[in-house]
Formats: sequence, C-alpha cells, structure tokens
Amino acid sequence: MRVTSMIPVLDAANIDEVSAFWAGLLGGTVEVEEDWHTISVDGEHVMDVQLAPDHVRPEWPDGQPQQVHLDITVDDIAAAHEEAVALGAVPLEHKDLTAPSGFQVYADPAGHPFCLCWGE
Repeated sequence: MRVTSMIPVLDAANIDEVSAFWAGLLGGTVEVEEDWHTISVDGEHVMDVQLAPDHVRPEWPDGQPQQVHLDITVDDIAAAHEEAVALGAVPLEHKDLTAPSGFQVYADPAGHPFCLCWGE
C-alpha cells in the first residue's frame, strides 16, 4: 500500500466553532462545506472537522473516549483494503471499492476508527 497523505479528522457538533479555533491556533484558514471543514496552513491541508451532531465532549482522563479518526489517502484502494484487513483492520461499513473515489471506514485491532480514502 502506498499512502499519499494522512489527515486527522475531528468530530464536532459545532464545526464552525471547532474549525475556527484550530485555524486560529494554527494560523490557517477554513474551507467550508455543509458538514465538513478543511483547515489549511500556508496552503497545506492539515486537518478536517466533520459534523457529528451527537458529539459528546470527552472528559479527561476517565470520561468519554476521544472522538477523532485518521483519513489515510491511498493510491490503490483494493490493495490497501486487503493489506489493512490482513493486518487486523475490521471494516465498519462496506463501500464500493471500485468507485472512482470514496472512503471506507475501518477499526484498528483496539477499535480506533480510521478511513482509507481514494480518488479526489
């Protein structure tokens, strides 16, 4: 599998507030879509914030689990899927891996979610 990028994605009920915070802290800008915000710093994509209406603020250290996942962009989703599953990933949904672009959600062996993304 050849990884072409990896982006942290934060879940938030108020994506305007969270993306503005991170863009301000990092000295970046926000590109707004309806339920997805992209944060860039000096023109480089560094983080995303996705709408999660039922997001519950985590309590440190013993409260709700952290609510973040990684988006890992690959150049060959079929090969990446096979490799991830062979390493112990569990698909959490089943997408059409033959589509020109998309994402497939998995859990690592400890249950942490991540997405393998492909296309544009």
